[in-house]
Amino acid sequence: MLIQSPNFNIQQIADSGQCFRMNKINENQYSLIAYSKYIVLTQIDSDKVEINCSEEEFEEVWKDYFDLEYNYQQIVDNLTNGQDTFLKAAAEYGNGLRILKQEPFEMLISFIISQNKNIPAIKRTIEKLCIKYGSLIENELCGGIETYAFPTPESLAGARLEDLRETGLGYRDAYILRSAQSVVNREIDLTKLRTLNTDEVMKHLTKLHGVGVKVANCVSLYGLHHIENAPVDVWIARVLKEIYQNKFDWKKYEGIAGIIQQYMFYYMRNHT
Repeated sequence: MLIQSPNFNIQQIADSGQCFRMNKINENQYSLIAYSKYIVLTQIDSDKVEINCSEEEFEEVWKDYFDLEYNYQQIVDNLTNGQDTFLKAAAEYGNGLRILKQEPFEMLISFIISQNKNIPAIKRTIEKLCIKYGSLIENELCGGIETYAFPTPESLAGARLEDLRETGLGYRDAYILRSAQSVVNREIDLTKLRTLNTDEVMKHLTKLHGVGVKVANCVSLYGLHHIENAPVDVWIARVLKEIYQNKFDWKKYEGIAGIIQQYMFYYMRNHT
């Protein structure tokens, strides 16, 4: 499938901190594992991306996953024509970013893992967890390399703590076990959370053992696609302090704060 969009840059998306299973194969080409599927994406030029999948699979999975029906160009245009010089530069620099619609349970576990870890360490731990508890993906694009889906809630809920610890989780092993058990036991319904407002989502997620405000915000944005929600990590905190002296008005961007946050994050992380 050849996708044409002025706001679809796979390198920017891969380096945006929202997805941990998108990996560079070579120049302008990345692999991606999501929803128990494996694809290869190739950036043909600034406006074209090739996705190695059938038209049926694209319509069923990837069109929605990459949020391809949302008008990011309108946001970019508004920011680049606006008066905020930082956001103007950030939108121009990261105009190929999109907020992915990822699987909520994967985001929950991934962002629990992310606590006090850098991105390479997060990715290594997630891959170990997938190899140990995920199912093998049958796809000729894998090139003979064994590739595994993200574990189901059931597979993690039945794990032993000592076995989980072998994947490099450290103190997070108990958080992950208890969160997976909460999902399996229906103490929390992640799918239902999509229909709730941000305050309700935060209330439910922070009840989970080991899930604080930052992790809950990330799950809300990247797993439930609540683009009105803007997680504040160390990079965003720096932007708010150094650029705006902690006076940034998020209300100006009501409904799209999560997208604004993504432009801020990507620009700040690559310019310091």
